[in-house]
Amino acid sequence: MKTPNLYPRKTKIQVSVIFVLVLAMYLFSMNVTASQTTGGFTNALANMGNVIKKFFPPNLSILPTIWEPMATTIQMAVIATTVAALLTIPLSLLSARNITTIKPLYYVTRISLNILRTIPDLVLAVIFVGLFGVGVFPGILALIIFSLGILAKLFGETVEAVDMDPLEAMRASGANIFQVIYYGLVPQVLPQFTSFVLYVFEINIRASVVLGLVGAGGIGLTLDRELNFYNYPNAMAIIILIFVVVIVIEYISTKIREALI
Repeated sequence: MKTPNLYPRKTKIQVSVIFVLVLAMYLFSMNVTASQTTGGFTNALANMGNVIKKFFPPNLSILPTIWEPMATTIQMAVIATTVAALLTIPLSLLSARNITTIKPLYYVTRISLNILRTIPDLVLAVIFVGLFGVGVFPGILALIIFSLGILAKLFGETVEAVDMDPLEAMRASGANIFQVIYYGLVPQVLPQFTSFVLYVFEINIRASVVLGLVGAGGIGLTLDRELNFYNYPNAMAIIILIFVVVIVIEYISTKIREALI
């Protein structure tokens, strides 16, 4: 007996055509990139090897002097994540279709958060550095808005996926909206919300390093200064410290999330 095909012939043709088009696009992009690269990829790889040699051995003697900007970077991430988490709670509830009964308010909040997520954190940092000058404050503001877009999206979708039966039962028994949220919604979403906050905190640690390159404070500002002065061994020591700190924070955060979920 002949085994029936899992997919119809038309679907196979469509998938094949899409695959060929995507492959052709990648090959065309590689060709254009190679033609626009001075000296080609071979020369670029040789130059990369020469640049990497300049970073070694790292100057680990500067570690005691860069702990303060590293701590500043962590503080930026903590403050930004905390403020964003607090702001996310009302905004995510307003952007949840099953909680917000006023449709215009729902759509306005949803569209505003979608627009917020389209702005890259680096662009936000450049704008705030231009407004407030070089320092930690512009970086914190950029991270708050950046984190708010991510958290509101994740938490809003979590709220929309909750079991509505307990909430409807509480409404039928005469509970007001605040009682429904506190006793019916919060117990269902609290573990996921905590996990999302920890996840965004990890992102903010890495993002705050990049924001420092445009003058938004923290260890990134120190790294940018060393690179501008061609102190590559010092820059390598800073990169190693950032790598170790990020790995430790991610490990602790992962263990906390595993305990909560």
